Amino acid sequence: MTLNISPKDRIFCAIDTTDLDHAIDLASKLSGVIGGAKLGKEFFAAHGPQGVRAVAKVGMPIFLDVKYHDIPNTVAGAIRAVTPMGLKIVNVHAAGGIEMMKRASDAAHESAAKAGVDAPWVIAVTILTSMDQNDLDDVGLKGPIEDRVVKLAELTQKAGLDGIVCSAREITPARSACGPDFKLITPGIRPAWAASDDQKRVVTPADAVAMGSDILVIGRPITKADDPVDAAQRIVAELS
Repeated sequence: MTLNISPKDRIFCAIDTTDLDHAIDLASKLSGVIGGAKLGKEFFAAHGPQGVRAVAKVGMPIFLDVKYHDIPNTVAGAIRAVTPMGLKIVNVHAAGGIEMMKRASDAAHESAAKAGVDAPWVIAVTILTSMDQNDLDDVGLKGPIEDRVVKLAELTQKAGLDGIVCSAREITPARSACGPDFKLITPGIRPAWAASDDQKRVVTPADAVAMGSDILVIGRPITKADDPVDAAQRIVAELS
């Protein structure tokens, strides 16, 4: 079971660029077509909060994909600083531990209340979708990916966060472990007609939703298409 979200609102486009004008133009074209824009470290390093606000002005909800991972006090401070921008979603790394995640959630709610904005969903990254089993073994994380994801999902839920980022291939066990109201955000989504690029654990949008994904993060199949709006509309149609 997934949250009651319309097909278009399930899709966040990953706008990974340092070109502010391009980001604003793309977000403007996609506003109202899909649910929001994901702005990552590449964009944030180049343009900071002002750039995020510039993109948000076109009416797109923003997922700030900065994956904070540091000592609890530092992460709480960072979350406190970005929350007044009125974000829809912001994330940290679950591997930072339960205290770090608790502090992040508390900071988001406190900062949102002070700024007079809605608190963002604070979610935690489990295992990056660019990694496969060999990659996990290389960094000393032994055991199946599925087990690692479920353990981190349970820790995230215990910390009081809103949900996780995980590959759609781990949606079923994560949903089973954490229940129907825990938000599951899945990058590495590729329509059947798109290339997989450097994502190793990918599924189609329709399959991801069928398995229980709530929010689908889709980048290059939209941003690199000859007509990004048409590509986005095709994906929405597949989910309708």
